[in-house]
Amino acid sequence: MTESTKPTNRRTVVLGAAMAASLPFLAPNAAQAGVVTQANAKYQPNPKGANHCSICNYFIPGPKAGDNGTCKQVAGVISPNGRCQFFAKKAGA
Repeated sequence: MTESTKPTNRRTVVLGAAMAASLPFLAPNAAQAGVVTQANAKYQPNPKGANHCSICNYFIPGPKAGDNGTCKQVAGVISPNGRCQFFAKKAGA
């Protein structure tokens, strides 16, 4: 190894570490990864028959029963009475 390659290797490591440290700021929120807009999901705030968000596998309920929550597939605030094209009934619901 020559003297001229040592600073380059060190520099590469430092730059790589700096870039890796900045990734969380550049990447989308982990909770929102892979979600689509409500419009693209054809989300509606009212149920369609027995299909509604509160019994969907993707629904993440709010802090209290009946509160709005979020969804693993659809961005934004989701009503437990809502529905969209990604509805997948929870097992046992």
